[in-house]
Amino acid sequence: MPESPADADVDAASAPSLVGEEYEVEVGPVAHGGHCVARTEAGQVLFVRHTLPGERVVARVTEGRADSRFLRADAVRILDAAKERVEAPCPFSGPGRCGGCDWQHVKPGAQRRLKADVLAEQLQRLAGLTPEDVSWDGTVEPAPGDKVAPGEVPAWRTRVRYAVDAEGRAGLRRHRSHEVEPVDHCMIAAPGVEELGIEAREWPQIAEIDAIAASGSADRQVILTPRPGGRLPLVELNREVSVLRIGEKDGAVHRVHGRDFVRERADDRTWRVGAGGFWQVHPRAAEVLVDAVMRGLTPRKGEMALDLYCGVGLFAGALADRLGEQGAVLGIESTKRAVEDARHNLAAFPRVRVEHGKVERVLPRTGITEADLVVLDPPRTGAGRSTVAQIASLTPRRVAYVACDPAALARDLKYFADQGYKPRFLRAFDLFPMTHHMECVAILEPVKKGS
Repeated sequence: MPESPADADVDAASAPSLVGEEYEVEVGPVAHGGHCVARTEAGQVLFVRHTLPGERVVARVTEGRADSRFLRADAVRILDAAKERVEAPCPFSGPGRCGGCDWQHVKPGAQRRLKADVLAEQLQRLAGLTPEDVSWDGTVEPAPGDKVAPGEVPAWRTRVRYAVDAEGRAGLRRHRSHEVEPVDHCMIAAPGVEELGIEAREWPQIAEIDAIAASGSADRQVILTPRPGGRLPLVELNREVSVLRIGEKDGAVHRVHGRDFVRERADDRTWRVGAGGFWQVHPRAAEVLVDAVMRGLTPRKGEMALDLYCGVGLFAGALADRLGEQGAVLGIESTKRAVEDARHNLAAFPRVRVEHGKVERVLPRTGITEADLVVLDPPRTGAGRSTVAQIASLTPRRVAYVACDPAALARDLKYFADQGYKPRFLRAFDLFPMTHHMECVAILEPVKKGS
C-alpha cells in the first residue's frame, strides 16, 4: 500500500500543474487521512476523497503536478457505487465544500470498518504488528448512544471552531483550504453548540469563533478572534454564554465577561477546564477512555503512577481515586493554564503533584527512578523514541497509551518493543463519527523472559 501523504516528499514546483484534470479510476483501499488510494493509467498515485474502496469514479485533481509522487483528488462522479454508500445527509458536504467531515457518504458501520482497516494497516506498516500481536479484535467500537441508522448523523461535537468569511458569515473551512464554507447548521455539532445561534448572526471584524458547550454542566463559552485591528462586537446569542477574546498582540485569551472556564463531568467528579484548554470533544469520550485505561491498568492500593501530558488531570484523578491514601501520582503538562486547572481539580488529593513543562525535559529532572503505572496521552505527533525510553527505564508493570493518531501509535509501539514492552491488548473507539479520526487505548507490559 502506498505511503500516506504525510510521509511523502515535498512536490517539485517546476512541473506543470494537474489541478482540474480528471481521471476515470478504480478505487483501491482506504488510506490514513480520510481518502482512498487509486492510480491513473500512467501509474501516478491518487489520494481520492468522497469515495469508497471498490468504486469506479471520475476523480478531479485538487493538488499536484505532473512529477508529484502523489496527487490529491475528489470523486466528482460516481460511476459504480459501493453498497456502503449513502446520500450524504449534510447539505454542505461534498467535493470542494466543508472539510469538517470525511465519511458523510458512508454508512455508520462501514465508517468504523474503514477506520479499523486504517489502524490495521498502520500497525502492520509502521510497527510490523498484526491485530493478533496486539490482542485487538479488529473492531472500532462506537461510543454509547452513537449507533444511528444509515443517513443519520450523531450530534456529538461539543467544541466547534467556526471561521468567518469576508461578509461576516460563520462557517467551516474547506478541506486543506483557508476558504470558508458558510453553514446555517452543522449536523455533527452538539445541541448545546447549535443552541447558541452562532450561524444565524453576522460577525463583522471577527476571524474565528470557538464555541464550547460543556457536556457536564450548562456552561457555554465563545472565544472570539478579531481580525487585525477589528473591534469586538456586542455579543448577543440565544443562550447565556461566557465571552472571551484572543489578544491581537499577545495571542493570549482574555476574559470579556462570564467565567473563563467551563465545568465538565467525568468519573464521578467535576473538572474545571480553562479557556481553550483540552477536553475530549465527544460528550462520552472522557468516560469511555477513563474506563478503558483503568480496566487495563488495574491500579492497586499504594502504587505510584505517572500521568504524562496530563491536561487538566482527568487520568491523574482517576488513578488517585483508585490508588488510595498511600498511593501517589505525578502529572506532567506543558500548558500553563492546564496545570493551574489540574492543580485545582486535584486539590483534594495530597499525594498528587502536577509539574509544568515538556515531558521529555521534566521527567528526567523529577528524580523518579521507578513507577508502577504510566498513563501516556501524547499529542497527535506521538511521544517519540526518547520519551518511550525514559518511561521504560522506570520499569512500570503496565503502561496505558491513549492515542488519537494510528500512525503515531504504531511508531511508538515499535519504540516500546525496542525497550522490551509489548501490547497486552488494544481497543479502538469511534469518538469522531463522520470523520477519519479515532481514539485508541493500548495497554503495554514488559515482555517476560523466555516469552
